[in-house]
Amino acid sequence: MSVSLADYRAAVRAPGATVPVLTSAVGRFPVAMFSFATLLYVQRESGSFAVAGAVSAGSLVGVALGSVLQGRLMDRRGPSGVLLTVATLFALGAGGLVAAIETRAALPVVVAVALFTGLTMPAMPGASRALWERLVPTGPRREAAYSYEAISLEVFFILGPGVAALLASTPWSGTGTATAVVATVVGTVGFALSGPVRGSRPLPSTGASLWGAIASPGMRTIALAGLGFGLVVGAVEVGVPAVAADRGEPWLGGALLSAWSVTSVLVGVLYGMRPWPRALHLRMPVLVAGFGVLVLAMWLAGAAGSLLLLVIAMLAAGGLITPQTTGHSLVIEIVAPRGAATEAFGWVVTAITVGAAVGQSLAGLVVEAAGASAAFLAGGAAGVVVGAVLWARRRTIEGTPSAA
Repeated sequence: MSVSLADYRAAVRAPGATVPVLTSAVGRFPVAMFSFATLLYVQRESGSFAVAGAVSAGSLVGVALGSVLQGRLMDRRGPSGVLLTVATLFALGAGGLVAAIETRAALPVVVAVALFTGLTMPAMPGASRALWERLVPTGPRREAAYSYEAISLEVFFILGPGVAALLASTPWSGTGTATAVVATVVGTVGFALSGPVRGSRPLPSTGASLWGAIASPGMRTIALAGLGFGLVVGAVEVGVPAVAADRGEPWLGGALLSAWSVTSVLVGVLYGMRPWPRALHLRMPVLVAGFGVLVLAMWLAGAAGSLLLLVIAMLAAGGLITPQTTGHSLVIEIVAPRGAATEAFGWVVTAITVGAAVGQSLAGLVVEAAGASAAFLAGGAAGVVVGAVLWARRRTIEGTPSAA
């Protein structure tokens, strides 16, 4: 299945889509901005990157857990009430976090509040993705809608940290955090009160278990794909700044990471028009393994001392980011139990978050032991291994998308 530019236009102009699309954009924009702004805020108030990293990690753990828990609640009770409740709790938690930072509370207290804030951060990516199942029919338009979700989120990941850094340089270093909180709450409330979202009703479930959606073998496979994707991205996000620092040009790290995100957006649109492999159960292992191979090429270029070749390989690898995240949404249509699509997407978000955290940690250790470019060896090898496992499990994600 391939999509055209007309499919993108038809998706975002679908009846009832205008308000949810706009408010979702406002609510999802701070996804990357909040954690980075808070990291800068804590670092400038405490003077310690170690303290800031611990607080940021607490927030990310909360987000990883909250994505699944909120998704399960939305599938069972509908999104509107859940989103309004967590938006309120998030605002209270964020207020408590600011108070804890400003009063120099003990680190365990700040981390605990950050964990709660992350846990209650509205799971807007999952809620926004799930709404398309009700707004557009199965086929090219829905695939275009999922591609739009992936591309817009990638844009937010490009712009969010930059806006956070700019706002953190204002007289009050918490300005970025406060701005992210306001945007999240305003966007979430607007989305939750829009007609299509208020009209969403839970679909009959095919049965529940303690593990929920992840009990499905196909869901475990797509979660593994998300984990592999996160491992590779996390390693690159450590390796690139390390290479730039080694060359005495630390600014280059941020520039290159922004560049590969731009490549992701551009290629994502084109890839949707001519996807390869066409079969989803083949596409996912090929994309993850290909991602790993291109990051291994970055390692070879770095080992050879060629910055130009490293940049070329990195831009090529960036082109496979959006096709993977779009593929995650498409596979969920096939493997998610009926009535559990939002929770299913939450599991993928959690897998990516955990993978990125592990990838960053592993890459940091490797960089210390073997040099900056070795981070690409670790990340690339992880991608290839996960791709091979996905190939062995490809039959678990083979099928026809359901109407769920």
